[in-house]
Amino acid sequence: MKKKNNTLKYVLIGLGVVLILVIAGSKLGWFGKGDVTQVATDKSEKRSIKETVSASGKIQPEVEVKLSSEVSGEIVELSVKEGDVVKKGQLLCKVRPDILQSGYNRAVASLNSQKASLAGTEQQLKQAQANFKNTEAVFKRSSELYKQKVLSASEYDAAEAQYTSAKANLEALRQNVIGSRYGIDQSSAMVKEAGDNLAKATIFAPVDGVISKLSVELGERVVGTAQMAGTEIMRISNLNTMEASVDVNESDINRVSLNNEAEIEIDAFQGKKFKGVVTEIGSSANVAGTSADQVTNFTVKVRMLPESYAALIKSGNANTSPFRPGLSATVDIQTNKVTGIAIPIQAVTTREEDKPKGDAGKGPQSGNNNNSSQQNEKKSDEPVKEYVFVYSAGKVKQVLVTTGIQDDTYIQVLSGLKGGEEVVSRPFNAISRTLKDGMAVEKVSKEKLFTPEKK
Repeated sequence: MKKKNNTLKYVLIGLGVVLILVIAGSKLGWFGKGDVTQVATDKSEKRSIKETVSASGKIQPEVEVKLSSEVSGEIVELSVKEGDVVKKGQLLCKVRPDILQSGYNRAVASLNSQKASLAGTEQQLKQAQANFKNTEAVFKRSSELYKQKVLSASEYDAAEAQYTSAKANLEALRQNVIGSRYGIDQSSAMVKEAGDNLAKATIFAPVDGVISKLSVELGERVVGTAQMAGTEIMRISNLNTMEASVDVNESDINRVSLNNEAEIEIDAFQGKKFKGVVTEIGSSANVAGTSADQVTNFTVKVRMLPESYAALIKSGNANTSPFRPGLSATVDIQTNKVTGIAIPIQAVTTREEDKPKGDAGKGPQSGNNNNSSQQNEKKSDEPVKEYVFVYSAGKVKQVLVTTGIQDDTYIQVLSGLKGGEEVVSRPFNAISRTLKDGMAVEKVSKEKLFTPEKK
């Protein structure tokens, strides 16, 4: 019995040793493939790459008119509601015009009084002209008689005085008529001013459009804009041309130009993209946040092209836009576009140095973190090199490349690749840290690489 137990013990020990040798041999590559890094690849090939700047903002009409009353008072008539389509010149609302009406009536009464006064002065002038003619004739006769020594000097002096007085009175009446006419002009101007003020109590549509916002109700009181910022009554928007107003960060604004094409996504229209073009770039910055954490943005306006949403417009609808002002939108502005050799972005990694194998332990990749500050400063001055790993016959080759623009998925390769090479694109952890020039790898599909067992 004891002998059987010893035999079983030796068998178990032997199996354990064999298992350890199998595991070690597999890891060290004595048999099988060993512990080989699994990678997935993509081919380098020609692609069109669009460099974009993303920003978020709101949808708004290109033309939007804010209406306020120039006079203060109560809204006594409101003939539109929000969403109504209006035409230029259409009556929108009225403010109670009692005080303005009385002022207009006073101005009209004053004008009529001036006209009556002018008529009376003109009649006096005509009478004075008739009297002057008679006095002038008497004076002429008196002058002839005085020359003939028939009329005494005192009688001649009396006739001359009457003539001079009549002439002066005539001229005074003429000036009164002129003054009365100026008074009428002044009163006419006052009537016009009072009429204009009275007309301000009635608000008409200045443009064609849609009532996109109505801020008051019938019976509310509004503050006029004569001396201060008045109450906004409503907004009229031209929905034929819509735009996205977005905030672009200061680090991206220099890449944006007028007439850049753009793609617009609106939260209310999931799964749809609309086309647009940049029409306006803000010159002044919009600074938000506290002084310690400020964010500087610039407003960019992107016009939405009607043909991109023509299918959404309902037939027979007077409102020619399916969008409502204020909808949230995300805009991707296309700042550059090239066609050339491109690879997935994650296939590119940076290595500070590419030392020969004989100097592998001396470079920054050796894991030595005790470099002097002088060496660190020297390293920071050197340009960072970009590399990709090209797969061929079970091994990878580290290739130095230079890159250009990129989009969300691919990056342009300016040099280092000719096209058609198999470039390691996954996993990124292996690309950025593990892979080395000449290292043996196992090429697998992307699906197998990211199965739960491989995580």
